[in-house]
Amino acid sequence: MRVIQSPDCLAEGAAHLAAVEPRFARVLPGLEIPLRLKPDGFGALLAAIVSQQVSVASASAIMGRLELAGMTDPKLVALATPEALRALGLSGQKARYAKALALADLDYPGLHQLPTPEVITKLTAVTGIGVWTAEVYAMFSLGRADVFAPGDLALQEAARLIFDLPARPRDKALRAMAEPWAPWRSVAARVMWAYYAKDKQREGIR
Repeated sequence: MRVIQSPDCLAEGAAHLAAVEPRFARVLPGLEIPLRLKPDGFGALLAAIVSQQVSVASASAIMGRLELAGMTDPKLVALATPEALRALGLSGQKARYAKALALADLDYPGLHQLPTPEVITKLTAVTGIGVWTAEVYAMFSLGRADVFAPGDLALQEAARLIFDLPARPRDKALRAMAEPWAPWRSVAARVMWAYYAKDKQREGIR
């Protein structure tokens, strides 16, 4: 089970991608690939929930309010009323998701030892955590080297641009497209997000 720990890992992954896919070899020069490793645990998953379907700026503002209120502690979130969470900027739905996560009592250290498919299964069993959120958590908080998130719209658009496709590939098609990039699909995702951000002059995911 490969784990990304340093820029050297990214360099190894990028070299592999350039070797197996000429289009990656074309876009990699001059592209800065971010390491983007994040802490694991409740706070990281809460941030992923907060980031769903909102801008980077909005997600950052909401997380800032939650942190100031101590609401990155699962015990406090479990005790908080939905109204208190909504007052900090969460929608009613995301307040429910936050409480479900706090009550799930996930074994966060134990997730590091599990194969990625089992990590995805355990996380998506929690209300409010979909496959995209679980894959992003595995990629950035667990550092898994061979995870992809084909449901991500930015990755779909990057695929359209890099591979000169007539339209964005949908989730299933992009997942199949990414299979030959193993065992470095997480690096492929980072490359594609970076390319998308550069091309669109926009921020990627939070």
